[in-house]
Amino acid sequence: MRVVITGGTGFIGSILTAKLRESGHDVIILTRKPSFEQNGVQYVQWLTDNASPENELGQVDAVVNLAGVSINDGRWTTERKKQIHDSRITATQEVLRILRSLPEKPSVLVNGSAIGIYPPSLTEEYTESSIVVGDNFLAKTVYDWERLASHANDLGVRTVFTRFGIVLGKDGGALPLMKLPYLLYSGGKIGSGNQWFSWVHVEDVANAIIYSLENNAIEGPVNVVAPSPMHMNAFGKTVAKVLHRPHWFPVPSFVMELTLGEKSMIILQGQHVLPDKLLKNGFTFQYPSLKPALEDLL
Repeated sequence: MRVVITGGTGFIGSILTAKLRESGHDVIILTRKPSFEQNGVQYVQWLTDNASPENELGQVDAVVNLAGVSINDGRWTTERKKQIHDSRITATQEVLRILRSLPEKPSVLVNGSAIGIYPPSLTEEYTESSIVVGDNFLAKTVYDWERLASHANDLGVRTVFTRFGIVLGKDGGALPLMKLPYLLYSGGKIGSGNQWFSWVHVEDVANAIIYSLENNAIEGPVNVVAPSPMHMNAFGKTVAKVLHRPHWFPVPSFVMELTLGEKSMIILQGQHVLPDKLLKNGFTFQYPSLKPALEDLL
């Protein structure tokens, strides 16, 4: 396949690019830098004045849209929330414009998304058939993002919304910050500890995206989470066990709220999410359980 990726140099995108190249696929990454080629990957300029990436892409088989300002960096000020929301909308609008301009459409668009679309809950269990949407900032952002990307269907492009859980990686995602208190011998229960933590190893994220590209039966929302979500307290205990550190120092909710502001909801609230569609379509997780995933990453 010839795959175009936005956000291809980011945490998930770089791992996805490597896996696609290892499998023999051609990869084009859309970037704000001038067009160039490196290590067999073509970089094509976009989202700058006078950029016309559609003229450089040639035949495209698939598009993966991962572009957007990180939700993990900095406090969620009013300005930061606008950047998080608008960066996703702007990138997706440009992806749709490019799709419309291509004489021959790709067969599939995989649009990055998040389980944050679901309302926080201690009791509900969410699969792709769940149609409820939360009323917080993150849920509204994801909803707007998916609704816009769904217009690719109008062009005859199979559209997939990969709703990522809390992605764990060695050098990116949530894990570097979450392991820090344990390395300092001060890890412990965060908030009530009963909030759900629907996690996923970054290798499984990349594999799930490729699986969605290659399987015509997969479309619409896809929960990209490990099949074994945990309560936050159990997650912390597992981190402590793998790192051979104590799990003893509780962090009250108000401390997290003072430290992180509105962004604390990612840690203090959670959703019990299951990867129903991936499992029913035969996807095999490389890391279905937390302890082996953490042993690999830590």
